Amino acid sequence: MKSVSISGSPRVNVGKTDATALRNAKQVPCVLYGGKEQVHFSVLEADFKNLIYTPSVNTVNLDIAGKKYNAILQEAQFHSVKDNLLHVDFLEIVAGKPVTMNIPVRTTGTSPGVRNGGKLNKKLKTLRVKGLVEKMPDTIDVAIDNLEIGQGVRVSDIKLDGLTFLNAQNITVVSVQITRAVAAEAAAPATAAKAAAPAAAKAAAPAAKK
Repeated sequence: MKSVSISGSPRVNVGKTDATALRNAKQVPCVLYGGKEQVHFSVLEADFKNLIYTPSVNTVNLDIAGKKYNAILQEAQFHSVKDNLLHVDFLEIVAGKPVTMNIPVRTTGTSPGVRNGGKLNKKLKTLRVKGLVEKMPDTIDVAIDNLEIGQGVRVSDIKLDGLTFLNAQNITVVSVQITRAVAAEAAAPATAAKAAAPAAAKAAAPAAKK
């Protein structure tokens, strides 16, 4: 898993007034926890572009006034209207201690159901996974080579060594759905046979009278 580096400044005061002042200065209040100490600091909002505004998952090399920490992004809070970043929580990585992360799902292969006109539906873009950071993959690859129309892959079908999925096991991750075109094509013979039945009955009626 790749890492990004972020530098922060320690917060002297922790409170709403200080947090508001930081945001007005384009700084984001942050907290690091999970290790020996809890650290309150701030980071320039623009410095989060390679961590939050990306589909990739990364660990974080934090530099707070010269002190180094290895962490992961735990939670990011956004303004409900303006959508600007309000607060970020980091979890310090401790050797031998499992963490929880949302890992992107990537499909691999070509589905025969899609080749036959079905539609691939990726229902979950990420999966919530618990395990050691060194076990975490960049993506969770889901093979779709055997998926026919109407079939799918559930969380319970995916196995990764040393990792536990926290999503419900019966949730479908990806599936191949039938399309209107395929449904219409499948229904066409039955419709034609149904339409032909009355005509055949009429043709047989005169013969029966004779």
